[in-house]
Amino acid sequence: MTTFGIEEEFMFLDRESLRPADVAADVFERLSASPEWHDVTHREFLASQVEHASAVFESLDDARRALLAFRREMAADAARFDVVAASVGTPPDTTPFPSITEQQRYNRIVRDLSGLIADHQMSGLHVHVGIPDREGGVIALNAARPWMPLLTAISGNSPLWRGYDTGYESWRNVQLRRWSTAGCPPSFIDADDYDRRIARLIGIGGISDRALIAWDVRLSEHLPTIEFRMADAQLDAETTILIAALCRGLVTHSLQKPSAPDAAADASAEVPPELLSAAVLHSAHVGLQAEVFDPLSGGLAPAGEAVRGFVRMLEPELSAAGDLDAVNESVSRLLHDGTGAARQRAALERDGRRALRALFDETITAE
Repeated sequence: MTTFGIEEEFMFLDRESLRPADVAADVFERLSASPEWHDVTHREFLASQVEHASAVFESLDDARRALLAFRREMAADAARFDVVAASVGTPPDTTPFPSITEQQRYNRIVRDLSGLIADHQMSGLHVHVGIPDREGGVIALNAARPWMPLLTAISGNSPLWRGYDTGYESWRNVQLRRWSTAGCPPSFIDADDYDRRIARLIGIGGISDRALIAWDVRLSEHLPTIEFRMADAQLDAETTILIAALCRGLVTHSLQKPSAPDAAADASAEVPPELLSAAVLHSAHVGLQAEVFDPLSGGLAPAGEAVRGFVRMLEPELSAAGDLDAVNESVSRLLHDGTGAARQRAALERDGRRALRALFDETITAE
């Protein structure tokens, strides 16, 4: 069974302004002191953030239980400080410049990237999927590239920024485009090609180490995994689980290809880089509210049709993992209720910050 792990970044917000609240150090101190949470709780770049870096899972049920348990514990801690624990790609409002966690590496990043950091107030969801080796990882990466637009459309949850509605489903995606290695990666010949090309990037454009390679999908530098990074942090654990299941199914599907060049040249993967870049930005803008890029047709298609087609393509892999029923149920809910971005926007229109606060409080531990 192909294994997977999940990294969820959470942000603490002031209950009135919904701006970042710098209580992460206090929450981290208590959580990390617990044997249950010590190994999976981490500080993050912002002083308002903590990260849950999960254990390794084989089943969606185990992952769901672990994610919900952490969310409940973290939300209870947030309540002690009278702040909101929110799982969102960007906060509804921000301070002019964020408070940064005191760490030598983070200080260097602030120095190297200067003005970009003012807008780097965001949280993501990262899904790690196990691979047999780095050659297999490059096969999976090449095959995953054309699906970045659709996965971006599914996972948009950052419509609000500095107190206004941006009109985008994933403003986080737009903000990240200013980094040197953001967006969809190129295709690669093999693992040596991947490592060689990354090595040439170090030291250029603020990329001071390999961990700053910010592509939407990349090989992990410290785990035997491929890491999907295109998703905003998700309002509820169930959508996180859906995205993880789709990523695992896609990797398992792609490893049927005999080689990295074959995966890159597959008919469904022949998408030129300029089209992929435009399609990802298109998805960040419209989410699932309009037509999205569908690699199976090579052009735009109704969002629901594209998502259902993606699931049908992965049906053998999802069935083998025991995930198909859960994925179909979650997809139906997603297409009915909308993305996190759509739900945030609806709350804002309904009753402003009060409704947003209620949405964050309800969804952080929703089953």
